[in-house]
Amino acid sequence: MEENKLTPREELKTYFETGKHPTQGQFSELIDSLRHKNDVLTKRELVAFVNRMAYIDNAFVYYSANNIGDLEVQVVITSQDEEDQVIIIRDSTKVGTIRQFLLGSAPYTIAIEKTTGGGDLKGTEYYSFGYQLGNNYYVRRLFGNNLPAIPDGFDFGELKNYNVPIDIHKEDIQQKINVVNTNITFINKTEIPIQYRAYSQYWGDKYKTEDSVTEHYDIWDFLYLYYNADLQEINQSIQCNVYDVDDDRLLTTGILNAGQSQESWWGGQVEKVRNVRIECSYSINEK
Repeated sequence: MEENKLTPREELKTYFETGKHPTQGQFSELIDSLRHKNDVLTKRELVAFVNRMAYIDNAFVYYSANNIGDLEVQVVITSQDEEDQVIIIRDSTKVGTIRQFLLGSAPYTIAIEKTTGGGDLKGTEYYSFGYQLGNNYYVRRLFGNNLPAIPDGFDFGELKNYNVPIDIHKEDIQQKINVVNTNITFINKTEIPIQYRAYSQYWGDKYKTEDSVTEHYDIWDFLYLYYNADLQEINQSIQCNVYDVDDDRLLTTGILNAGQSQESWWGGQVEKVRNVRIECSYSINEK
């Protein structure tokens, strides 16, 4: 066989038909047609491989992890038809953003399996961990130093897009921060499925329908509220009132307009409250 010329697959099969006795040369052709696990791709082969990857339409995770020392975050992705896939996120300062395609098919479940290392933070430094699940849907947490680690099993939430950007970096906040908690009670008095989420500086939660407790930070003791609802098929708007449970005071109101669908209906802002009640009901001014 000429050097660098591979024998076609169908011809290789004929060497091993019933009753035939392959020659030494034919065995050599078969072996040369295979790739050994110790073989190293040439630069030409690597470029060809990368170019072919441009046409892959699988979902993927891409991440950047800058200046995080020996911190490693293991992310596990579960699909409906493949074994779990583990991605280890470690410092990528020198190589920039790293992309890893996901095996299997949607729906995907993405969660933190475990976090290791990361003990070199100074007095007011923290790790900032964030990811995006939709076009307008960011979640972020600070951890390390005096703040608790992200717990094993932390669920990213439902994957909206075909990709998930993840960012981890070290940040100096310039002062110590602490976690504060706000209890949120959610009451939906309509027949329309409505989700809510709370968001603050360096902290954001997933959309949910159940009651929750925030873990935002004391130097940014405020919460922005958003709603996710599809009102395209109804002709009556929905009003979501937010109350301070401690004195039953109305804090803010969000309006979800009839005939529209949004993932980020604006629900208003609350500050320095520890117990909040959200009540969503049909607008009394519409029928």
